Amino acid sequence: MLKEKCTFKKPFGPYSPILKINNLFFISGQIPVDQNTGLIPKYLTEQTTLVLNNINTLLKENQLSVKNIIKTTIFTTKINKLKEINLFYQKFFDKHTTIYPTRSCIGISELPKKVFIEIEAIASI
Repeated sequence: MLKEKCTFKKPFGPYSPILKINNLFFISGQIPVDQNTGLIPKYLTEQTTLVLNNINTLLKENQLSVKNIIKTTIFTTKINKLKEINLFYQKFFDKHTTIYPTRSCIGISELPKKVFIEIEAIASI
């Protein structure tokens, strides 16, 4: 198990943002925190976009791209807004690839820092 390159600020808990095991990269759940300012966007759509961009940054730092993502798991406190999440999720993946990864979406009651969304991903080389 190898900890991979990550220039993100220290995580909020005792975990690695990204680990490589054989040909798989496991990206820990990302919440919508701007890595430059530490700010969290107010709206679900902005939070969704920021989380996906943070995942993209982790991939790029490890010479990967969105095309390498094979699975995502979305956790949201706004499951009733899944249509909005899907709109921005689809827009993001349409920009980067022609194949959507497999996905699970789970509605939950609360997330760290009172954010609305967290997404984890698995990428393959």
